[in-house]
Amino acid sequence: MDKAMTSEREEHSGNALSEGGLLRRVASLPTSGARACEIFRMDGRLFLAIPQLAYDVADLQAHMNSGDSNTDLLIFEWINGGFVPASSLPVPGGEDAEFFTIGDRRFLATASARTGAGPYQHNVDSVVYEYVGGEWVPFQRFAGFLAKQWKALRFDDRFFLALALGVTVEGVEATNPRQSAIFEWDGAAFVPFLTLDGPWGYNWTKIVVGDRQFLAYADHTGKSVMFEWTGETFAVFQRFEGKTGRAFHVLSAPGPVQVAFAAIADDTVVYRWDGENFAPMQVLSGPGGREFASITRGGTHYLVQVNFIEGSPKAPKTDLLSVIYVWSGETWERVDQFETFGGTDAAFFEADGKQHLVVTNSLTPDVRFSENTAIYEFLG
Repeated sequence: MDKAMTSEREEHSGNALSEGGLLRRVASLPTSGARACEIFRMDGRLFLAIPQLAYDVADLQAHMNSGDSNTDLLIFEWINGGFVPASSLPVPGGEDAEFFTIGDRRFLATASARTGAGPYQHNVDSVVYEYVGGEWVPFQRFAGFLAKQWKALRFDDRFFLALALGVTVEGVEATNPRQSAIFEWDGAAFVPFLTLDGPWGYNWTKIVVGDRQFLAYADHTGKSVMFEWTGETFAVFQRFEGKTGRAFHVLSAPGPVQVAFAAIADDTVVYRWDGENFAPMQVLSGPGGREFASITRGGTHYLVQVNFIEGSPKAPKTDLLSVIYVWSGETWERVDQFETFGGTDAAFFEADGKQHLVVTNSLTPDVRFSENTAIYEFLG
């Protein structure tokens, strides 16, 4: 098992441009089953946190749900024009990292899906760390079942942490809490606020329409839901048809608010606020959608759609083309595409006066975990 193994294909990619010329690859970071990328700044320094789901085990049959999940979360710092290793944290079966601040305190919430190398333990704590004395120390632990994502949220003058949990797979039983939940900061710690009925949670996104505040929740086996903040609680506002929800994302386009919704085994769709609810506006693509990133440059609005896999977990196609769209004023038009390999997340960041995009890849074409994270210069 080589935790820092580098893919030959990626080694030979050089500084190749994406097909439409908007991305120029400038670096690769050795990662294994990378599931998310969290860009954050502290004390004028730029950091990147990457949770890792699993390491490869040589004598174990390749499968997207196998491997050794006793993994570390990697933290890189931008120094002299690139990311270099800064530290790591024990985050087994890593799925997510969320940086946030409360006053002058700094936190990093981490989500763990499992421990072990088979058989796996899926009832595992997810840990929120606090930055104290120049290092990350455990602050609070949350018992969970296959945690997927944290989201730090402010509604009015109240601060919340939302945790997406759960899975509905035969033979995988929950002894820890299995339903996605929202916790509220009480001044000293995060305490339970609301439990959802979602069975297989993935993603949270805050959406603001005028003076109204919404919270979108993506679920794999249940209906994905839009909640509205009432001033006291989150009330169900709208349910979305279909299943396999992965992520919501607010789009940076003028006019009525637009929200993209990715689904792994269904269409990825843009919804637009019509004055009463969010109505379907445009189908972006078919199955495979996982995550988004967006940016506005020179008055041009761009949307990146990261694609994960096509097919089933038993026989997944991981080498897909992820897509960049531009807002035409009426629709989102495809203007570029680039290779991803079990793509899981993306984030824009600025460094050294240039705009960049980080994209996490989690699975090689032969369904192994040792796949590099890509750093691009964005040329749009």
